[in-house]
Amino acid sequence: MAALTIRNVDDVIKQALRIRAAQHGVSMEEEARRILREALVRVSQPQPLGQRLRQRFAEVADADFELPSRQIARTPPNWDDTP
Repeated sequence: MAALTIRNVDDVIKQALRIRAAQHGVSMEEEARRILREALVRVSQPQPLGQRLRQRFAEVADADFELPSRQIARTPPNWDDTP
């Protein structure tokens, strides 16, 4: 497995990582690996279209829309009369 060194991390970020790692009961290194894994796997494995649509329109799920009538819009052509 490869090693990764990140320099010039703000003290605030380092402290937040330390707190988050303690909350999850893991080392700072393990917490950083988890954060990177979660962020990068989510990008490389997009959510299925159906789930994205459901999330996008969840707030209008109870909206009532008038359905269009289901009748033939025009008379179909009669091909029996053609020469």
